Amino acid sequence: MIYPKIPLAQSIIAICEQKGLTNIVISPGSRNAPLTIGFVNNPNFKCFSIADERCAAFFALGIAQQTKKPVAIVCTSGSALLNYYPALAEAFYSQIPLVVISADRPHDKIDIGDGQTIRQENVFANHILYNANLHEDASPENDAKINEAINISLLQKGPVHINAPFEEPLYETVEALSVTAAASADEPQPSPIGDLSAFAGTWNTASKKMILVGVNDPNVIDEAIINYLVEDPSIVVLTETTSNLHHPTFINNIDTIITPFTLEDFEDFRPEILITFGGMVVSKRIKAFLRKYKPQHHWHIDTLRAYDTFGALSQHFTTTPQQFFKAFLPSTSKVESNYFQKSQDIKNFRKEKHDAYLSKIPFSDFIVFDRVISALPKESQLQISNSSAIRYAQLIDIDPSIEVCCNRGTSGIDGSTSTAVGAAFANKKQTTFITGDISFLYDSNALWNKYIPANFKIIIINNGGGGIFRILPGHAETPVFNEFFETSHCFTAEHLAKMYGFEYYSASNEEKLSEALTDLFEQNQKPTILEVFTPTLDNDRILLQYFKELV
Repeated sequence: MIYPKIPLAQSIIAICEQKGLTNIVISPGSRNAPLTIGFVNNPNFKCFSIADERCAAFFALGIAQQTKKPVAIVCTSGSALLNYYPALAEAFYSQIPLVVISADRPHDKIDIGDGQTIRQENVFANHILYNANLHEDASPENDAKINEAINISLLQKGPVHINAPFEEPLYETVEALSVTAAASADEPQPSPIGDLSAFAGTWNTASKKMILVGVNDPNVIDEAIINYLVEDPSIVVLTETTSNLHHPTFINNIDTIITPFTLEDFEDFRPEILITFGGMVVSKRIKAFLRKYKPQHHWHIDTLRAYDTFGALSQHFTTTPQQFFKAFLPSTSKVESNYFQKSQDIKNFRKEKHDAYLSKIPFSDFIVFDRVISALPKESQLQISNSSAIRYAQLIDIDPSIEVCCNRGTSGIDGSTSTAVGAAFANKKQTTFITGDISFLYDSNALWNKYIPANFKIIIINNGGGGIFRILPGHAETPVFNEFFETSHCFTAEHLAKMYGFEYYSASNEEKLSEALTDLFEQNQKPTILEVFTPTLDNDRILLQYFKELV
């Protein structure tokens, strides 16, 4: 086997191998040549070459999102490293393990006017779990830092940074290792849940309990727990599209339910106890509601973090939802309440209004999202971009067999396509990515990628700009708004599709959309783009009117 001659590179590669960090996303460069040589020539690593560092980092994020294991991203020195930052911030807030391994100039070359040189040490300080600033020579101290970085990424579920200075020559190889680097073990220790009797006592006297679920993997709690929750008349469960938690009685269209509420309705809906688990919550309306109508008790369940999102956090249980409910529910009892039934009455009433409204509106973003989500293949994965796309998806029922993922850590549009590509490569499922035109164009380098599965689908809702700004307060039809907020444009994805070898379909009315969706999901020989054109000036009016007609 061929190894890089530089001992520090040998140490990094050996420890990554021993710790099972096998997916390596490399952006071509020169200063990182010792790492590239070592990783690529070792059959125990799966190496990917992606030139755009921002896309590379989000592609790695998609793999880590699916595998739940750290993925390494490797780059050269200088500004290349800074392009990782958006994905690192997303990984930090979404608790996804990423290991940045950056090649650097030697310390004595920093800030003396040498080329392709920046201050790389601690460059991600505000959004990183650990910085391993290595010295140029291989050493036990360096090995300890490398081990610590990978351990923390795995156990604390987030990004870490290993910065490695290399001096030229960079491309020399050897056939035998000159160092012996050992991986240290760091097994997670389960946290005891503790005595829950006092919490059970509080629970058993409350007649209005709300459970709000944010971003989650499928199957975080089992069917027995779900059944117990839905059979308690004092419990209302609110889920989001990204929660991947389903039951016919769960309120899965939160904004549809609460937007038309009167002040009296809001007060009546105020929970005494709020339990939350999962990641970030999309709905701005539920956050505004719970911040104004605070629960008496807010308990959050998460092995690592507890954000005080509503200014009412009273208890953090450092365990999994499954372990918590399994330990807690046997100590609880059902109390007499109409809280659940009233929520079901509202849910059923809103469903009738929702269906009636969709049956009479013209072709628009709302119609497109309804038809697209209804057409998704069962047992598939839906990746979805931020901004308008995830918000429309919140209003529409989705088949429980479909897994939904979205970069909600920072809610950015910047790497949604790249993340979806990485996820599709890793999960091997039929994966569909729904995105808006601005998000797609922003991350179009995601298609500069030879790892895209043949059955990967992209559905672009092209409404001619950033449609979400039209539904926010302050919208006015002016040149300034159109250019600097909505970013109006006349571009399509057709030529990009041709350049990158994608099949391309388009639709601009409901009949063509139906035909195109059939063609889209029947064709699996090459990745495909379906671009749907909707009326820019009608979409906001149709959506805003929707909430008025729910009463």
